[in-house]
Amino acid sequence: MTNLDAHPTPVECVGGTGDEGVEIQIITPRDVPLGGPRAMNVRRTLPARSRSLIGAWCFLDHYGPDDVVVSGGMEVPPHPHTGLATVSWLFTGEIEHRDSVGTVAMVRPGEVNLMTSGRGISHSENSTPETTVLHGAQLWVALPDEFRDVEPAFENHRPTPIERDGATVRVFLGSLLGTTSPVRTYSEILGAEILLEPGTRLEIPVDSRFEHGVLVDTGEVSMTGTGPSGPASATVPKDSLAYAPPGATTLVLQAGEAWTRLLLLGGPPFGESIIMWWNFVGRTHDEVVGYRQEWQDQVTRGGGEVVEDSQDLAEGRFGLVEGNHQRPIPAPPLPNARLRSRS
Repeated sequence: MTNLDAHPTPVECVGGTGDEGVEIQIITPRDVPLGGPRAMNVRRTLPARSRSLIGAWCFLDHYGPDDVVVSGGMEVPPHPHTGLATVSWLFTGEIEHRDSVGTVAMVRPGEVNLMTSGRGISHSENSTPETTVLHGAQLWVALPDEFRDVEPAFENHRPTPIERDGATVRVFLGSLLGTTSPVRTYSEILGAEILLEPGTRLEIPVDSRFEHGVLVDTGEVSMTGTGPSGPASATVPKDSLAYAPPGATTLVLQAGEAWTRLLLLGGPPFGESIIMWWNFVGRTHDEVVGYRQEWQDQVTRGGGEVVEDSQDLAEGRFGLVEGNHQRPIPAPPLPNARLRSRS
């Protein structure tokens, strides 16, 4: 999914060092329209003013359940990415993914699609005609400096559910509860969907080096992290993201009176600063400006108006999304100043 903000704010995401304290922080989402007269709205919790990274996770949009007749569904024409991996996870509906490495794949509930942009990729995402309700999450993972120029790639994986008393866990990235996802990542990371029946208490051993995030999709959950410094607890409302700093060796999730679904994210503090602007992750102002110009040169064939058909893109860093005839998304204007940092 692209960031369709008309005037995207440049954000410097500063990786923590693991000494932020033991308190659990609740991040309230902000609503962001994805553009167009019947814009799909997403609830964005990362980056937030109070926190920009959880491990290498740097971007989190949560959307739906949306009636496609009302919202128009997802229509995201070809657009570029650099320096990150996109992670798509659906609860309901189906999305067709196409990218410039030749991938044509469906995003379906219970399956993870991970697209590594590396040095540069372009892709499109469109909900299928059969989809009536769209509901899911789109996340980005920042690539460490030594791997951010790798060749672009795509992987799909359907994790086998882990059943516990009153709980179902699907580990789509990293390792949890004795299960490891085969999907390649370039940093240590954790991503899992957890379903809890009403009143269920789930105790999860976790890596104490990791900071963790819990996004509640449905219901409400009480989250407790326990480590050498003692327990820290918080109630996480629907649509909110809870952040727990490193140090916990156990996470306890206690569902309320309703059926609960959540995403558990994690990873060691990233330890690097990155600049995110629009769909690019870079390290400097000039680098991001260069990515933007390269994309504009492709979509305008070196100048003039944006091409109406994505098959008419010029050759360049971001390639061509074969088979997609939508008008590509041009980059928004840069701010009237150098990209400024915000931690």
